[in-house]
Amino acid sequence: MTLRVVLSVVEIALIVVILAYFLNKVARLLNSISTTLGRITFGVRAVETQCAVIGPAADEINANLKETVGHLQDALVAAQRRSR
Repeated sequence: MTLRVVLSVVEIALIVVILAYFLNKVARLLNSISTTLGRITFGVRAVETQCAVIGPAADEINANLKETVGHLQDALVAAQRRSR
């Protein structure tokens, strides 16, 4: 009977040690993932900052293109009048 108790205690201790080992391993992996995600977040913020000027510039380019379309239509009408 005492042998069974001793073996049971040893098994429980072994299970606790194994669980602690793997939990430690998982914690290290999660810390590594957290570090990587921090770097990715920093990079995304840098890209966002650099791309912030695209929106206003695109609006200005679109306005210039609309103006150019109007002038090209006027030029087309003038060219059609000359060809008649």
